[in-house]
Amino acid sequence: MIRSGARSICFYALLFWVVFSSAAFAKDNPSYTQLGRSINVGPSEKVGDLTCFGCNIHIRGEVAGDVLTFGGSVTVEDQAQVAGDVSIFGGDARLDRGARVAGDVSVFGGQVRRDPQAAIAGDVTSFGGHGWLLPILLMPIVLLGLLVALVVWIVQRTRRPALPAAAA
Repeated sequence: MIRSGARSICFYALLFWVVFSSAAFAKDNPSYTQLGRSINVGPSEKVGDLTCFGCNIHIRGEVAGDVLTFGGSVTVEDQAQVAGDVSIFGGDARLDRGARVAGDVSVFGGQVRRDPQAAIAGDVTSFGGHGWLLPILLMPIVLLGLLVALVVWIVQRTRRPALPAAAA
């Protein structure tokens, strides 16, 4: 049973977390997460983190956080800024003239198309081509199948009846 002192500490810790978490400051820089619907950041907009599953992200304004897509591409247009990292799984990155990324740009299963006037402060990592997608997506399924086969083999081996010794 929890004592009342411990309950009040938990209450104040939870209150502190809610008040001072990044969600409390979402009014200044709203973050967006979309599934199958592209995200467009206008030239005068300033947003937080952007996450997109099965869609594209088009940036013409400022992103104060990170940009992440699964199965989509990211376009950073002229004079647009990203303060964090840009990570793309199964899509391409296009950085136009004057675009700035303060963090890293990582692309798995796609290409990085970068204008010479675009600035990336961090590292650029690209595992080009869509051939990477199939092994990366199938690897967990294959490992899970092997684990199930191992468990079945162990169970069958331990349940096998002992053979009687041959009489001489």
